[in-house]
Amino acid sequence: MPFINSKVSVPLTESEKETLKGKLGQAISLIPGKSESWLMVGFEDNYSLYFKGKNDTKLAYVEVKIFGGTTDEAYDKLTARLCQIYEEVLGIPQDKIYIKYEEVEHWGWNGANF
Repeated sequence: MPFINSKVSVPLTESEKETLKGKLGQAISLIPGKSESWLMVGFEDNYSLYFKGKNDTKLAYVEVKIFGGTTDEAYDKLTARLCQIYEEVLGIPQDKIYIKYEEVEHWGWNGANF
């Protein structure tokens, strides 16, 4: 039950969304027990982001929510991969990307909770 939401300061084409969705689907497997088959992805493009008081460069804020928890090592691997993905696909420099992780204890789906 992972969810990855991306807020990026650039416009996204449908092709870029599809490419990101696919790469994020592969990357989520770096978290043990998580896979694309349960992944939900959201995109917010043309988002007003400021870093160090400026908005004169490409920026990204990525939220990753997972049901349960994982290890620091898994988060380290996923952070490295996510930064690569956003740089490869959108040209956002890795030092202009923030990633927030949230471990969720209660997750609802299909009228019930896990």
